[in-house]
Amino acid sequence: MNSSSPAPSTAQWPPRRPSKRSKLRNGTFIIPTTGERSRRSFTLRLTRPEQTDGAGSTSTLPFSSARRDLKERAQTAAHNIRDGADRLLKWLNSPTGHGVLKCTLAYSIASLATFWSPISEFLGKPDGKHVVATITVYFHPARTAGSMIEAILIALVAIAYAEVVSILSMCTSVLFGSTFAMVPLAHALVLAVFIGGGFGCIGWVKQKMNNPLVDVGSTLASLAIIAVVTKETAVFSHVFSNVKIVQIFKMLVMGITTTTLVNLLIWRVSAVVLLRQSMTKASASLGDMLAMITRGFLSGSEEDLLSAEFNTASTAYTTAYPQLTRNLRESKFERYFVGHEKLYQLDRAVVRSMETLAQSIGGLRSAANTQFALLGEPGELSPVVSPAAGVLSPTGQRSLDAALQNKDRNVYATLSSIEEASDESNDERLGCSYENAACGYGPSSGDASTTVGSTFRHSSEIFETFIALLGPSMKSLAYTLSEVLREPPFGSAPKYEITINDHFRHSLTDALSLYNTARRSALQELYKTLELRRTRTEKLQADFEEVAAACGHFSFSLQTFGEEMQKYLDVLDDLKYASQHKTRSWEWMKWWRDAKARKYQIIPYDNEESQTLIKPIKKTAMPRGVADTMVMRRDAYSWEAAGKSTGFVARASQKFLRFMRKLARDDIRFGLKVGAGAAFWASFSFFPQTRELYQHWRGEWGLLSFMIVCSMTVGASNTTGWARFMGTLIGVGCTLINWNVTQGNAIGLILMGWFVAFWSFWMIVARGKAPLGRITLLAYNVSTLYAYSLSQSVDDDDDDEGGANPIIGEIVRHRFVAVTAGILWGLVVCRVIWPISARKKFKEGLSMLYLQMGLIWKRGPLAILLRSDCSRSYLRSGEQAALQKYAARLDKLLGSAASEFELRGPFPAEQSERLMRCTHRILDAFYAMSLVTQRKRGLTDGERALLLYTAGERAQLCDRICHVFQVLASSLMLEYPLTDALPSVMGTRDRLLGKIFQFRKEHPPAVEREGSDAGSMLSQAANGDGTGLGSLTRVNVEERDYALLYAYALVTGQVAEELRMVAKEIEGLFGVLGEESLLQ
Repeated sequence: MNSSSPAPSTAQWPPRRPSKRSKLRNGTFIIPTTGERSRRSFTLRLTRPEQTDGAGSTSTLPFSSARRDLKERAQTAAHNIRDGADRLLKWLNSPTGHGVLKCTLAYSIASLATFWSPISEFLGKPDGKHVVATITVYFHPARTAGSMIEAILIALVAIAYAEVVSILSMCTSVLFGSTFAMVPLAHALVLAVFIGGGFGCIGWVKQKMNNPLVDVGSTLASLAIIAVVTKETAVFSHVFSNVKIVQIFKMLVMGITTTTLVNLLIWRVSAVVLLRQSMTKASASLGDMLAMITRGFLSGSEEDLLSAEFNTASTAYTTAYPQLTRNLRESKFERYFVGHEKLYQLDRAVVRSMETLAQSIGGLRSAANTQFALLGEPGELSPVVSPAAGVLSPTGQRSLDAALQNKDRNVYATLSSIEEASDESNDERLGCSYENAACGYGPSSGDASTTVGSTFRHSSEIFETFIALLGPSMKSLAYTLSEVLREPPFGSAPKYEITINDHFRHSLTDALSLYNTARRSALQELYKTLELRRTRTEKLQADFEEVAAACGHFSFSLQTFGEEMQKYLDVLDDLKYASQHKTRSWEWMKWWRDAKARKYQIIPYDNEESQTLIKPIKKTAMPRGVADTMVMRRDAYSWEAAGKSTGFVARASQKFLRFMRKLARDDIRFGLKVGAGAAFWASFSFFPQTRELYQHWRGEWGLLSFMIVCSMTVGASNTTGWARFMGTLIGVGCTLINWNVTQGNAIGLILMGWFVAFWSFWMIVARGKAPLGRITLLAYNVSTLYAYSLSQSVDDDDDDEGGANPIIGEIVRHRFVAVTAGILWGLVVCRVIWPISARKKFKEGLSMLYLQMGLIWKRGPLAILLRSDCSRSYLRSGEQAALQKYAARLDKLLGSAASEFELRGPFPAEQSERLMRCTHRILDAFYAMSLVTQRKRGLTDGERALLLYTAGERAQLCDRICHVFQVLASSLMLEYPLTDALPSVMGTRDRLLGKIFQFRKEHPPAVEREGSDAGSMLSQAANGDGTGLGSLTRVNVEERDYALLYAYALVTGQVAEELRMVAKEIEGLFGVLGEESLLQ
């Protein structure tokens, strides 16, 4: 035992007690790569290589300095130029640089359709040949091969759709306008059906698919339809002409072919390779987080979880996960195209397994947070049981008043920091063998015996005892798990073949076996110690048992993580075997077969997905908000209350109302308003009085801007509109500069356009600002390339812009005005006609999430164990993943909501982010509770007796939590202040703890069962008066039987604390409704 150190002089409370052990010994651990057992020194600290970015060898020197001669300045300038050139070359040779160069090359090749006469003549006399270059901007080649395949499929569908709409609109115009001489009706049908309906369908598909490539395809389809239906005179003049249709078809095919060839032939990128890279990054970050969480638990300090290293690891996984899902989706097209369907199924199983590991990390962190919360609370010190203590007096609540009355504050202690031993000299004296797992994976007999043999004066000593018993084993298992995760499962570039070590499965199985043995021994020793030392107050005993349950909770969560790791390694082994024995099949092309028959049933995670008991979240741009069942009930309760006297009227009204509800869906309304807005804008091209104005100001580009700006939410429309406005300014500015510098020379325009394209694609690919980069290049295309095509005497009504001698100022002015007007019209439509506010969607989505979470908890995490005999969990299959995806959608809405302007003020982004952080922590607690319940093989007699005895209190606690969730959801939905009498969860939780203490007093561990077996007694208790006190008093209950209920109480405490934080944030937003708040 270490000597005492002087008490700290700072004002920290409670003060830190000198630790009974200064170092945590390193126990036996399994080396993952070899499967050998070792006792050498190791650490859970991250050992990262030094960051070398070349700053030392290629650093930029200061250019200006006092009294520096001309020669030194020239040398400094030359050094800086060389350094900048070297960094530029390195960037150009990076994947991002390759992508920008590929895009610029594809654009330059596509621009030859305007600048090179043979290609220009092949496309015909009509203008608009810049569309070839525009296609390479939208379907740029800086993507994976799988994404390129998807883009080609979407482009083909967009081309077919545009051609069908264009041909049918011409046929309709010829039929009604020329044949029947019904010109107004012909124009009305074209506007209503082919403009309004066609563009409305495009808007509906954009929202329904929620795919960036679908958005791009819809833009191309809109461009093709606009060029034929509104710009050309065939539809207006009721003449069928296929000249423009054929030209657009040629341009679309030429543009798609160009970008596809550049994508596949120059620096081709495989989605499978990127998937391997993202898997490696995600796995390494999970290993880092596991090591730091375990180290934080062992040290009893939250510093590890608040450190920059943990934040870096968490951010790395947060960044890698969207890449993981995107690369998985794109790799599907590659796998299916070459006939490797089975490999894709296994890739998906690996990703699903990693998602489960990430959820387990969240549960592990939740369990560690429980320890930190308990260590931060003061406890009482009386070592003698009060004889006057009542049966219901213990509530588990910490006596803070008693603590403040005690003058000697040094009596309070917290868990001292645990340091890692640098050598194993102290462990050699133990002389224990590997076979009995007493070294490293079992309780030690050294320091632990001292701690166990002492009298516990504070709950933190329970942690010290537990860590002395199981700490080395826990550290060893965490080391093995983290090293397996950090070891790259795939080889090096370019093939990234699976190189998973064959020893990993055996090493992990061996490590888990040793850890499980040590865990059972440690918990048995810990509960035996608690049982022997019962001469303490019941409150202190409750504190001790709660802390012991926290220890068992974390150790169990770590064990569960290890078991999930075994599944992860199993799937990796299956993927390795399938990769080595590839077989090609194109079962997906057999569309006439049943989809279920084509599913592979060899993947364990696929089986769970195929039997999902909840409705999966659809691919929509945002959460739906209020549930359909709630809306149906709200629509029907008045008719049900009226009785059967109005049966026919009620049925007719309900059917009509259901039809109107379908039309009122967000996706339907979005499509309707997009179609109506497009039809209104396009109508100016059909009225003789306004057609000349429409053509003069190039209204077709305004209509295209309208289609691009229209987004699902007002905030997204604002963001896109601003990016399009700024991009148009930059694009027309580049046009003026390049045209005046080159004087319309083709070679000069190609070279100058290369720099404009390079900058634009740098914004798109490297900076992630796709709207700004795309619109800049689009504005440049419709001005510069269009002006050059005019100079080549194309067929166009272009006298107002100079004809063969284009007036670049007029061209730029017309485009800028048209684009700006289209942006404003799009913002007006999105804001005025059925506005879909991201703020409202976030508010409704979060409210519905809280309602759903409350209903899930109301099922009773422990009650369902009794009802199903441990065969079911309170979280159904797929619910945790669905809840997390729903929360992720809400996170995405925050960005759009921040861009919405309201007279009430800006969106409270910081408060909303804090609400979402609390929500994610509650979801982690939900998953942690599911781990506790779903791994139970069966209930012991003592656990069953405890659950029956506390059934009423647990039901009240579940109802109270559900009630609080509902109150918070209602306050968010209505934006109504909370009252200052919000129901308290902790009081109900304390009554549950009091009931446990009453059960403990009536069932001492030494009492043996009498009479018949426990099963019959429990049945009699369950069928009796609800309490079953007479029969339950004869059940033999051990200390470990209390662990399940205490773990439930711990997680409930975490949920209650997060709900308190949510209520605090809501009070900060909407205020508090007190007694003096008068109704008017």
